Amino acid sequence: MIITNSNLKDKNCTRVKVNLGTIFLFENYVVTNFDEGVDINYDNYYEVGMLMKDYFKDRPFGYIANRSHSYSIDLTDAHVFNEEFPNLKAYAVVAYNTLTERVFEIENHFFKSERNTFKTIEEAVEWVNQVISESN
Repeated sequence: MIITNSNLKDKNCTRVKVNLGTIFLFENYVVTNFDEGVDINYDNYYEVGMLMKDYFKDRPFGYIANRSHSYSIDLTDAHVFNEEFPNLKAYAVVAYNTLTERVFEIENHFFKSERNTFKTIEEAVEWVNQVISESN
């Protein structure tokens, strides 16, 4: 799993198995590791969204999508995500192939938070923490 293959395993986090995969809640960010082939839309994201809202409350936070599996996001729901998470300050994608990087470029046209793509979780965490620190 993502955390055991990274130096993130030494950090305190809450691991939660959800309908879409697994999420890891850290102090300033969430890491998602969604299952192969899931189709993400606002309705089936509800469980993840509620966990993030309860955990981060009104605090600024970052989101790291560990895209080790292929899945789709319904971009027609992007405006709802933007409205529901105004305290989301940084969105990072860990991309393991060029197709994921290209999909990320398309998604950028629909989402409002500061976004970036990385090759490793560690790079994504460093960037997310920097953006969160600058937003405070």
